[in-house]
Amino acid sequence: MKAFILAAGAGTRLRPLTYECPKPMIPMLNKPVIEHTINNLKKHNINSIVMNLHTLPKMITDYFGDGKKFNIDINYSYEQTLLGTAGGLKKCKKYFDKGTFVVMSGDGLTDIDLTSAIAFHKKKKSVATMVLKSIETKFAYGITLTDRFNRIVNFVEKPTWGSVFSDTVNTGIYIFEPEVFKYIPDGFYDFGKDLWPKLLKLKKPIYAYTMNEYWTDIGNIDEYRKGTQDALFGRASVKITGKKIKNTECFTDENCKIDKSVKFIGKSLIGKNVTIGKNVVIDNGTVIGDNVKILDDAVIKDSIIWNGVTIGKNARLYSSIIGSNVPGRLSVYNGLLFDIK
Repeated sequence: MKAFILAAGAGTRLRPLTYECPKPMIPMLNKPVIEHTINNLKKHNINSIVMNLHTLPKMITDYFGDGKKFNIDINYSYEQTLLGTAGGLKKCKKYFDKGTFVVMSGDGLTDIDLTSAIAFHKKKKSVATMVLKSIETKFAYGITLTDRFNRIVNFVEKPTWGSVFSDTVNTGIYIFEPEVFKYIPDGFYDFGKDLWPKLLKLKKPIYAYTMNEYWTDIGNIDEYRKGTQDALFGRASVKITGKKIKNTECFTDENCKIDKSVKFIGKSLIGKNVTIGKNVVIDNGTVIGDNVKILDDAVIKDSIIWNGVTIGKNARLYSSIIGSNVPGRLSVYNGLLFDIK
């Protein structure tokens, strides 16, 4: 089976993080968030994927290449002009005209049981299956209404207070049959605004599968923080790379130089080739990327530090995100700090 991963978006809601980093490459526990999606696809025997690309595509292709080092086959579809979610899929029709396939978002973090979702899709003989998740906050996502057989009977994309009638939201995870291409024209076309309303109007057999596993959209800063914390503290089933430091809840990757006076409080993660000086405090909820230097007497709590950053002596970082290689002057934006090289 094959999968299509949406990876072309500009990530405007994640700015300024996405000025120099495409949204799917935003680090999540020191791996691009899209890598966690790929790992979950492989777990469910989906070993061939296509990504559509538009924003900073070289960063994605340089990292993943043809997929061999990740034990998966990867193809790319470049969009000079954005085609929308469904339009981007239509451009890749030749890859998906042989059987059931999955569509996933490049900026979603989930450990969904795709095997169960696909089995549901096939049992219902569905042309298109939308994966739903029950959450408390509904207004940033499309909401969906189903009948007692789980057939979709209505939905509202980005609802307002007056249109809220369900606690299940559209996760952007879909399972399709090739027949769906009949209903997607060439050019710009959107899943939520165009394709699903058309399928509903035509009374095609479309169903909703409600997942019980973890899912969040890291499309904005708050969700990025939440996803990182959920992954770090085990609320999302995401593999943590590294070994636990004795008598601590801190995991470290290879080649780290950590002074024996460093104090660890709570759970944290440290990447590769990290140097930490004397009397540093690494407090609960901190994720430190690769090739980071933290000088003496610094205190870091509940923060995300990207690769290649140097934290100065006596620095105090609380609930901050520090991005690497961001152009311009040293700046602070809504609690986000940028280290400029």
